[in-house]
Amino acid sequence: MSSRSFTDVLPLFISRHFGDALWASMVYFGCRILFLRQRLLMSVYLSMIFSFTIEFSQLYQAGWINDIRSTLLGALILGKGFLGIDLIRYTVGIVISFVADWSWVNQMKKKEDGMDELS
Repeated sequence: MSSRSFTDVLPLFISRHFGDALWASMVYFGCRILFLRQRLLMSVYLSMIFSFTIEFSQLYQAGWINDIRSTLLGALILGKGFLGIDLIRYTVGIVISFVADWSWVNQMKKKEDGMDELS
């Protein structure tokens, strides 16, 4: 939301793309929290399915769902209109989140292995 609110002070690339990538990152980490014991790729798959489903649902323009979309929370969750570029933004956000998560998990495993060797 802030990436679109402050378009006059942010670089154009950031203001155009960062919000959707950040939203998809939030979806990825939400999946990670819900499915903590699952493989990391499960969160990638689920977050991609969820994000793409939300985006494609924007092609459906019935009055009742547009009423929901007209609220702040509805707009943040469901969006307002379909944009193909959003699918790329979501994919980039999820991939970056996965790589960061994978790196962190591997770093924690290395620390645990190092602690086991010390005992």
